[in-house]
Amino acid sequence: MNRLIIYTELLWWAITAVVLAAVLWPIYYSGIQWPFLVTNILFAVLLITFSRHIFLLKYSLIGKNQLAKAVVFIALFPITFALISELNKFLIFADEQRMEILTHMLPFEQQRPLETYIWRQMVFFGIGSIISAPVLAGRLFMSVWKQYNNRKDEL
Repeated sequence: MNRLIIYTELLWWAITAVVLAAVLWPIYYSGIQWPFLVTNILFAVLLITFSRHIFLLKYSLIGKNQLAKAVVFIALFPITFALISELNKFLIFADEQRMEILTHMLPFEQQRPLETYIWRQMVFFGIGSIISAPVLAGRLFMSVWKQYNNRKDEL
């Protein structure tokens, strides 16, 4: 495997970690108990990873591996429905429990901005990851199809 692809992959994971730290820092710093921490991390990591593979597939580890692309393609369908389910759980929590239950110990002037921030970033990363999953599936299908047809023409 090409060293450049491995270094690029490591660089993207480092960028993902920095973005994740920046997004979650206000929640962590406030000291609240965030019950959707794993879901939040999952949404952000998947959005960044899926988006990266949509646009830079040939520079990724699975870029030339037909079997890996087929496995990821098939796995994206249940992943999409799981992401929808997780976002739905968050939205139900936000509607029924209200965000105040998380921020009640903060000073009043800090509660609303943090609640708004949590809501907006969860919805952004959640919807972004849900939309990017089928787009990535289409991109993977197109890539497999093109590689298959190019190989068939050479035979």
